[in-house]
Amino acid sequence: MAKHKHNRRDFLGKLAGLGCASLSVTPLLSAMTNLGAVNAAAYANKPFMPRPQSSGYKALVCIMLSGGNDSYNMLVPSGASEYQEYATIRTNMAIPQADLLPINPLNPDGKSYGLHPSLTNIQSLFESGNLAFVANVGALVEPTTLASYNADLNLPLGLFSHSDQRTHWQTSVPQDRNALGWAGRMADILYTNNTNQDVSMNISLDGINLFQQGNTIREYAIQSSGTGSVQINGSTNTNFYNTLKRQTLDNILDDTYQNILEQAYAQSVRGSSSNAIQFGAAIAGGTAFTTQFPDTKLGEKMEMVAKTIAARDILNVSNQTFFVSLGGFDTHDNMIIEHAELMLELDEAIAAFYAALVELGVENDVVGFTMSDFARKLVSNGDGSDHAWGGNALVFGGAVSGQKIYGTYPDLHVGNPLETSAGRLIPTTSCDEYFADLALWFGASSSDLDLILPNINNFWTPSGTTGPLGIFT
Repeated sequence: MAKHKHNRRDFLGKLAGLGCASLSVTPLLSAMTNLGAVNAAAYANKPFMPRPQSSGYKALVCIMLSGGNDSYNMLVPSGASEYQEYATIRTNMAIPQADLLPINPLNPDGKSYGLHPSLTNIQSLFESGNLAFVANVGALVEPTTLASYNADLNLPLGLFSHSDQRTHWQTSVPQDRNALGWAGRMADILYTNNTNQDVSMNISLDGINLFQQGNTIREYAIQSSGTGSVQINGSTNTNFYNTLKRQTLDNILDDTYQNILEQAYAQSVRGSSSNAIQFGAAIAGGTAFTTQFPDTKLGEKMEMVAKTIAARDILNVSNQTFFVSLGGFDTHDNMIIEHAELMLELDEAIAAFYAALVELGVENDVVGFTMSDFARKLVSNGDGSDHAWGGNALVFGGAVSGQKIYGTYPDLHVGNPLETSAGRLIPTTSCDEYFADLALWFGASSSDLDLILPNINNFWTPSGTTGPLGIFT
């Protein structure tokens, strides 16, 4: 009799195609998404050889600024001539020069810079050496010039499309819409660092995301309220109806099924429920901190990330990645006001989170960083700005060689050699270079990088433990 091999993709694909089964499809998908998911090792092919990398604890916290952050209003040239260029091209979208918060980079490039006036805490983190910027970074297949752009040579798929560019930032494979996430690929290699394999290395505060999906490991989705864990409706209610429902479900899950899909369903829901209870108990018992977080969506998410980090010893984990998202950056209109509000929300959440890390004594073990679909065009559309490409990101943590601007901040004027149109700039630093620094700090080796970041050799030849940008030197 022929033997059949089933991987996770096959399993999910077949499951989605079933019209009905002894156990329905919807609860299974809900269990996978909301309760922390199948530990995908049960279903996945393993293209990478997992191996332990480091002792101690390290965490990466990705903050996705969804919609396209107007990042040339986040980090602004403030010198007389450079500001004049900026103000000329930005017109009514320019921040008044006197409102900019001054910063003093340790790696000056001959220009002066200021921050958006809402970023008072980020200014302090930068000046104290715990935060840095990465200038004009974006999704690239290979180094790109205006000539190669005009010739349409090896450009990212769906350039300037929200969905495509958000995908490319999460996968760092912009020539492929079906790639897995780079944090997922990294976790496929490093997940055995964690003694506890019940809860994924990759924790999401925003449900399913591509960034954390690998062949073997995927995200464990939690919520920002309570103890974070999400359990089956009524699982903690002791009234007659919910007790009966819970007993009936337990009887179904305890049965043995000949059908592979039915058996996999029962195992995944049983395991997910157990993992949710374990995770919730760990959060409840984690080290307490007194830092007050802002009452905003991002503040609540970052507080739960801090609580999860505070429970790292109870969870018995050495490596974790976190994914949180802040939406609202698709500012085609009312941009000045809306972007200021978003910058304030980001600033307050990062400040509280870093303060909590210091209180927990792990500020050197946790690195936060931002991603976004793209920057906005420098040229105003009247009351906002449209989709662009290269933009500025920030990275923070005690391990960061901060108070620096990495990469090359471009000149901001019409006719710039990097300008494709209307102040839309070709990136001069690739996502691969940015992410290579993060991956090496996290514990990946230089020999892992071509698996984690398949295009990295187009920009830099991996070697040693220092990345191409030197963010952690």
